This record gives sequence, C-alpha cells and structure tokens, in this order.
Amino acid sequence: MRKNALKTVLFAIMALTLVITAACNNGKSGNSDTTSNESGETSSDLKPVNLVVAFPMVTDQKDMELVQNEISKITKEKINATVKLVPIGFGAYSQQKTLMLSSNEQVDLMISGLGTHSQDVAKGLYVELDDLLEKKGKGIKDAFETTIGSDILNAVKIKGKTYGIPVIRNMAQDISILMRKDLVEKYKIDASKIKTLDDLDPIFKIIKENEPNITPIAKSSNSILTVLNGINGELLGDGTGLSNKDPGLKVVNWFETEENAYLLNTVRRWYQAGYIDKDSATSTETGFHLMKAGKAFSYPNLIDPWFNEDSSTGRETVVVHLKSAPIATSSINSFMWSMAKNTVNQERAMMLLELMYTDKDVVNLLNYGIEGKHYVKVSDDIIDFPEGVNASNSSYFPAQVWMFGNSLLSYHLKGEDPEVHVKAAAATKNALKSKVLGFNFDSEPVRTEIAAVTNVMNQYQVALETGMIDPATKVPDFNKQLKAAGMDKIIAEKQKQLDAWAVSNK
Repeated sequence: MRKNALKTVLFAIMALTLVITAACNNGKSGNSDTTSNESGETSSDLKPVNLVVAFPMVTDQKDMELVQNEISKITKEKINATVKLVPIGFGAYSQQKTLMLSSNEQVDLMISGLGTHSQDVAKGLYVELDDLLEKKGKGIKDAFETTIGSDILNAVKIKGKTYGIPVIRNMAQDISILMRKDLVEKYKIDASKIKTLDDLDPIFKIIKENEPNITPIAKSSNSILTVLNGINGELLGDGTGLSNKDPGLKVVNWFETEENAYLLNTVRRWYQAGYIDKDSATSTETGFHLMKAGKAFSYPNLIDPWFNEDSSTGRETVVVHLKSAPIATSSINSFMWSMAKNTVNQERAMMLLELMYTDKDVVNLLNYGIEGKHYVKVSDDIIDFPEGVNASNSSYFPAQVWMFGNSLLSYHLKGEDPEVHVKAAAATKNALKSKVLGFNFDSEPVRTEIAAVTNVMNQYQVALETGMIDPATKVPDFNKQLKAAGMDKIIAEKQKQLDAWAVSNK
C-alpha cells in the first residue's frame, strides 16, 4: 500500500545489499547452544518447556507435524524448548483466537493484528513486550534496524508500549488484481489498459460468457473489498477512515463516504452480472483457493510494486497494479506476532520469537518445509520443488512467506528475482509513509460502543462488500444502526486521540 521513492531505490539497493547479506548470514543456524540474550545462558541452563504457536493458514498442510518436529530439534538445542504449531483456517482464526485466550488454553505466540489489535490490547489479551525485547529479544530490534527500519517496529506501539512485532516484509505494496495468465493470453486481454475498477467489466464479461465454470472475480479474504477499500482512503478500523479527498485528519464513518458508495455499487454491479459467486459472502473459499483449483479468473491482492507475475497459486498470473499508497499503521499491524497472556513462559516465548526473526533455518522450515522432501536446493539461497512436486500437490507449501517472522531470511523459489529481499528492504525504507503512521487508537474509552458497532458491521459489511445485498436500500439502514450502536461516539473519541497525536508528533 505504498508509494515508492523510485529515484533513490537503485542507490538504496546497492547500499542495502551488504546489510541484507549480513543479516541472512547471521541468521543461519549453527551448532552452538548459546542464545542471543545478554545473560549468557545456554540451553542446558534452561528448564525444558513446550511452546504453542498459533497462526492462520490458507490451506491445510499435510506435513505440518513433520515440520514442527524439525523446528523443535533446533529450538531444543538453542533454547531447550519444543514447539507445537497450531494452524487455523483464516475464516475461523479470529473466533478461534478469542476462544483460546478466553478459555485459558495454553498459547504462547500467535498472529495478532487483523484489524482488532487495539481492542485485543484493551482486553488485556497480550503481554507487553518492551522489557522482554531488551532482555531476550534484541536480535529482533537489530533485524528491523538493518532491514526495513526501526520506524516500522515503533509504529505499532500503543501508549508507548509494544504488544506485537510486525512481520519483517515488504510494506511497499500495490493494490492489485491478479488474473490468470493463460486466460489473459487466450482471450488477448490487454492488461496494460486496465487503470480503474470500471475497466474490468468488459474483461469479466468475456470470462463469464466463455468460461462458465470459472468465477471472473473472487474475494481476497473476507470480501471483494478487503484490499480494494484502500484505493480511495485510509481505513482506521471500527468502520472509520480518512478520505483521500480530505487533506486534513478528519475521521469519518467510512460507510457514509462517496468513496465507499462507489466501491459498493461496483461490486453490486459485478454480483448482478454474475461475475461474483452467489455464495461468496458465506463461503470460506478465497480467491487464492479458487484460483489454485482453477475455479477463479482473478482476485484482489497486495503485490510488491515491481512484481509483474505471481505464481503462489501454482498458476502464472498477470498482475494489474491499480494504485500505490503510503505505508499505513493499519498495514504494518495487520499481521504481527504477539505473546498471549496464556503463555507458560514469557522469557522463553520471546527467545523463540527471536529465532523466528533471526534464524534462517527456522524461518525456512516454516516457509518451505524440509529440505529434500518439500524442496531441493538449486544454490545456497535458491530452491525448487523436488521432481514430481509442485505448488498444488506439495504436502507442505503454505505460500505465506509474508507471515513467518522475518521474510527477508527466506529462500528464493527458482524463477524469483534473487534481489527481491534487497528490493523489499529498499522499497520499504524509501516508501512514502502515511500522514498518521504510528497512530494507534486506544479503544478502551469506547469499548462498549465498538462491540455494538462490530455486531452491526458483522450483519452488513461482508454481504455489501460481495455485492449480495443492494447498497441503495441497505446502506441507509446500516448507517442508522451504526449510529444507534455508538458510531458517533467512536468517531469523536478517535478524532480526539488523533488530534492529540498530531500535536505531539509535530
């Protein structure tokens, strides 16, 4: 979601090449049983512990337990801890996360963010991490400093405290549409002419008429607009946002804006034309799933600005870059790693988290599985699938490099740009940042109103954003219920905090 300072990227790439190389080399696992904390403890000084790590997963991975056991070999040696990996489907993750934490079930590290971070912090679900970072996780801070910048790590603080660690990845991404390359070529579609969402209608019409078993456009996660909402503004959570038309910092009800009306009318038009599946609002199948299965032509996604193709689904795609936007707090804290209040050992959990940001072997086990079984090395940092294995039939290929700690330590798949990590760090460091980068809303004063507004949003938002219901008749009712639930009070509180933040950050 970010606009790059392209004139400086080449110089930044040259400067950062040595930095990234050093970071990767430092992250490689060795045979030492010492840890990176200042106490000088070795694994033999530590009491054995099993740590539970929970995260969302797009597709089931048959060999997850095998990968878990290999990771445990490393963590047993380095921090005398074994690891239990708990993957949860994306559609069920938010609810399951809440159940795990409310039931006091053991979970030590988990993916946080997902649009509810401030609310989760207000509920006391996560451990404050600043002291732990100093004592047992300095490698994490060093990794940010030498790659994408400490400002990214600091942007997620709430009232000056850290409750989540962003994934080290490229934050400079474009709002894009991924389209199947084979069908683009088959129907001689000129993707270079697509500049707006309206330009997609005639293309979807071609697919609808000629490929009746293929959905022209599928949702990216919960809805068609999960990604596309960022085209015309910056969302601030709880149904609020900043409009691109307003140069100031006026917080508005996003569902009352002209920008949102345009987007809702667009997806409604697509739905009525049959370009969106009728059950899209209730289905757990995302565009990634459907394209991988050959059932979707396109879906919205956030893609690195220099990428022209993406084949994580196992199918070559044409990427239509619609818009770059500034790096926003909401994109940084969309996927983070937090320590759950239910952790059995805070210091050891931090030591494991540090390995996820500094240990190349741990990172690549999470990303690609076991060497020789799930991938083979082409060179030191380039891998390929074993013979007869591909992205579709592999027993371990999550295709979620962007989620597991430090993505810049991951191997490159054969065919990928070998400079992609250097480009990612340079693009992120040099990208235009949001005018409210680092603003994190304290939801405690309006916690009751947020719960009520969330209930209303759950009734309407996905159905509207998949085109299933008519915005002309439903949005007025939606906004009426939002107002009754306390939307105005949320906006007033958010405006008050944002104004104070702006004064303190002049």
